[in-house]
Amino acid sequence: MATTGKVIKCKAAVAWEPKKPMTIEDIEVAPPQAHEVRLKVVATGVCHSDYYILYEGGKEHGFPCVLGHEGAGIVESTGPGVTRFKPGDKVIPLFVSQCGECQLCLSDKTNQCVKNWTVDEKNMESKSRFTCKGKVIIQFMGTSTFSEYTVVREVALTKISDSAPLDKVCLLGCGISTGYGAAINTAKVQPGSTCAVFGLGAVGLAAVMGCQAAGASRIIAVDINKDKSSKAKEFGATDFVNPKDYKKPIQEVLMEMTDGGVDFSLECAGNVDVMRCALESTRRAWGVSVIVGWVDVKDVSTKPVDLICGRTWKGSYFGGWKSVQSVPKLVSDYMDKKIKVDEFITHTLPLEKVNEAFDLMITGKSIRTVLKM
Repeated sequence: MATTGKVIKCKAAVAWEPKKPMTIEDIEVAPPQAHEVRLKVVATGVCHSDYYILYEGGKEHGFPCVLGHEGAGIVESTGPGVTRFKPGDKVIPLFVSQCGECQLCLSDKTNQCVKNWTVDEKNMESKSRFTCKGKVIIQFMGTSTFSEYTVVREVALTKISDSAPLDKVCLLGCGISTGYGAAINTAKVQPGSTCAVFGLGAVGLAAVMGCQAAGASRIIAVDINKDKSSKAKEFGATDFVNPKDYKKPIQEVLMEMTDGGVDFSLECAGNVDVMRCALESTRRAWGVSVIVGWVDVKDVSTKPVDLICGRTWKGSYFGGWKSVQSVPKLVSDYMDKKIKVDEFITHTLPLEKVNEAFDLMITGKSIRTVLKM
């Protein structure tokens, strides 16, 4: 391509500082270095984690930055040493890398990797290929899909089917895969079991879908937005419960509904108080509760006896999927109509309206907004 080896100037949504709206800027994207790939972003989902970093996470996450980690695009050029990709390939960048060689990658106990972008947060600026107005712009999670072009490491990228619609499968880069996998891989929901899913954004609805796929006989969807009821049932929920409709704690309501608690619960709201509610809603002798919602600035707590008596409390990162090898399979499952993706998309907007996409999400008016470049 004519741009190979050259700096590309393009539009990106830059977050200059915490708690301030992003602004659309002209940025410079440097050519990829060794074992890196530069790609043209075609579409990207807007995830709550992006909002969290900007408005709740604090300065420690690094600013100025370009957010976005749920994208899909086409390879523009490759750096020295790259062998698995070529210009024109359809790809999904990954915030969870998979080098395939480290102790973590070789273990079936985790989907993490020692080469994850977040492992070496002190050197985020040196790893960025973005500049704007003479300043280095940090690439959030090593992906930064709120940009027309981005550069990612070869170990944090996966090739997908040439026939896959990028404005749909981009969502498999985070939200859908995270919730769906949390139910199937992390909770390991069993056929005939009873489940509760707290928080019905894209991740929560994907968790509902995962519970149904695993054969759960009863799936209770929990959210304070009454408008989420019909959507939850579209994805497989058998019941909808709004905590605002009850005077007693929601965990007590669920315990009564299920004669002692659900077998599995998944917290997808990113709220430490809800995390405890989700745990306490499970059956005391064998309940499993999975934390899926991302929070890193608050503590979560419970009474030790709630674990001593048999409950299990665990977390799920990207749904437990080994990223490079699993995402193409999830894309294939979507293409074969085995999992839903289109049904998550409620709004499609241009990059310039990224702040509006945040507003739609926080006010509960959207499930997933896709930004098209």
